[in-house]
Amino acid sequence: MRRQKSYAGIISVIIFLLLIGGAFFIYSSKYFERNAPKIITSDEIYWNLKKPLDILLKDDSGIKFVNATLSDGKNSIIVANKIYTKPELKMHLYIKSPKNSFIYKKERFKLTIQAVDTSKWNFFSGNSTTKTINIVIDQKRPELYTINSSYGIKKGGSAMVIFKAGDKNMQELYIKTPFGKKFYPTPFYKKGYYISLLAWPIKEKKFRADIVAKDKAGNISRAHVALYIKPMRYRKSTITLTDNFLNGKVANFIEEVAPKLAKENPLKQFIYINETERKKNEDLIHKISSNTDKSLVKNFYLKPFYPLKNAARVASFGDYRTYIYKGKKVSNSYHLGVDLASTKMAKIKSSNKGEVAFAHFNGIYGNNIIIYHGLGLYSLYGHCSSFLVQKDDMVKRNQTIAKTGKTGMAMGDHLHFGILVQGVEVYPLEWMDKHWMKVNIFNIIKDAKKIIDKK
Repeated sequence: MRRQKSYAGIISVIIFLLLIGGAFFIYSSKYFERNAPKIITSDEIYWNLKKPLDILLKDDSGIKFVNATLSDGKNSIIVANKIYTKPELKMHLYIKSPKNSFIYKKERFKLTIQAVDTSKWNFFSGNSTTKTINIVIDQKRPELYTINSSYGIKKGGSAMVIFKAGDKNMQELYIKTPFGKKFYPTPFYKKGYYISLLAWPIKEKKFRADIVAKDKAGNISRAHVALYIKPMRYRKSTITLTDNFLNGKVANFIEEVAPKLAKENPLKQFIYINETERKKNEDLIHKISSNTDKSLVKNFYLKPFYPLKNAARVASFGDYRTYIYKGKKVSNSYHLGVDLASTKMAKIKSSNKGEVAFAHFNGIYGNNIIIYHGLGLYSLYGHCSSFLVQKDDMVKRNQTIAKTGKTGMAMGDHLHFGILVQGVEVYPLEWMDKHWMKVNIFNIIKDAKKIIDKK
């Protein structure tokens, strides 16, 4: 009798351990994972019906079944119903436009997706997820056409375009160029109209501008900006480096911007300054000057830029400089502004009102000021001896903002003056020319307003 009780107790313990072991196996086994499949997509999708919808699904054990139904509230159609013999942990569900007339009669639908995985959880039925997505059908391309533009643009120069663009589901609106730069327009004058300055970088051989409007459904409209393309040759110069220059100005400057290179060969120091340091300084300038207005602009007017009274031009924009040392070419660079010289520590004035976007030391440019004047147009002042304004200050026309100097890599007291359009250096003399500004900028705005008012 005791032996029977003993056997019964042992059996009970074994059963208990088996139950515990089984429970632990089920709890820890990958075959019984309990994470439901993930349906990764936004809660609302805009669809032009041209391309299949691409829905991403993920699961820890693999998807074995997917069902998708499209409904307008009254009618519904199954757009996907698949059993996967080789379940995948990550997969794309492509849903094509159904060949059913009701899909073209309404704009909004509900897409309900159910996914079941291969897990043995839930009594071997697996984990299940259901997600409902709002679908907006949009097959119409955005409205897009030009209103007015400058007659032409020359290499290194600027131009303007004004156009109409509209779409209730607009997602992107920009001006495309063949060199990768996008110019972003500003709302102009009345709702649905836009304005943008354009720039042809001096380092680029070709120029073309196309306005691109893209809506959330992927419908795209394009409009070419018809500009007469004017090639232009800029000066090329050769500069011979002397040991006095390398051991003097270069050595002093390297201590200021890259002291770790103080013991390097003087020529290597110069190459670092002219290439690596220059790129770093110009990248900062491009970043600061890349923004444009986001709110509606009704007008845009500037006086010609004349930052230094009675100044002589001592270096030109676009000068391609090749540096020679002991008869060998060692480096090169573009000069991306005009150098103006007057008396020492002469007053630098802002020719137009604007907001100070930058006022700080900037490597080869020395004490550097950048002022924003609207529509993505910036003026730049380099080598200043002192600052009389600081970042975020609002400056007035004819306000003294700094004094000339020889900070940075300047060899003598002067002003390096530049103009940028959305981060691209442009020919400053255009913006110092009253006639050019009138014909290419202000008349374009005036005539565009007349056209818009007639519509």
